[in-house]
Amino acid sequence: MEWKKKLSGNSSKTRRWGHRHGGGHADPSVDEHGKRFQEWCCVVLCFSLITYNLVHLLLLASWEHTPLVMLGVVAGALIADFLSGLVHWGADTWGSVELPIVGKAFIRPFREHHIDPTAITRHDFIETNGDNCLLTLLPLLNMAYKFHTQSPEALKQMYPWECFVFCLVIFCTFTNQIHKWSHTYFGLPPWVTLLQDWHIILPRKHHRIHHVSPHETYFCITTGWLNYPLEKIGFWRRLEDIIQCLTGEKPRADDMKWAQKVK
Repeated sequence: MEWKKKLSGNSSKTRRWGHRHGGGHADPSVDEHGKRFQEWCCVVLCFSLITYNLVHLLLLASWEHTPLVMLGVVAGALIADFLSGLVHWGADTWGSVELPIVGKAFIRPFREHHIDPTAITRHDFIETNGDNCLLTLLPLLNMAYKFHTQSPEALKQMYPWECFVFCLVIFCTFTNQIHKWSHTYFGLPPWVTLLQDWHIILPRKHHRIHHVSPHETYFCITTGWLNYPLEKIGFWRRLEDIIQCLTGEKPRADDMKWAQKVK
């Protein structure tokens, strides 16, 4: 295939790694203009819905909900962190870049990221967040529909639950942006480095552990809170053992071949 030939090319125009690397969307089999339009639409719609829902949540806020809201915020962050780890682990560990559709669109960017971890820092805001915004549109639309149709009494009863869902959606939406920040070592806004230092979002030093070959640990990339406990109980290794026992597939086998092929 043509894009594979370009991997080994010396021309800076087609270079896959280094300062001219354009990331996962550089595959010429992808409709760049269509993809870019989709990302723009998803980001604009997603952030419009986030604003709409946040305004309604603030208008409905009450002190009596504070304990449950705080619990929901923490739970939302934890679940988002676990989901980011599950997706990251799955894409890093199983499957092949040769798989139809999924291989190019989903698995390949993760494998490339191991070869050139800083490529993500050269993606702009739209490219970084477009896909995640697409994934969170449905729960945001559902929340907006409730605010538009439900009575104030019903909204008051479901308020803590909606705060939990909103927090989960926010962390999921910004997972790729947080991941990008964890690879950015210059020019970050002070408030971002403060959130990293306080471990509210994934810290840079913390995420470096994952990028030690063979990339078999610390998969959670939203807050990173679950990385240490999951590692202590051997969660990912146990899960890999079960899948290997059931299927005979070896974890990260294609990741190793991919890295050797690129080198």
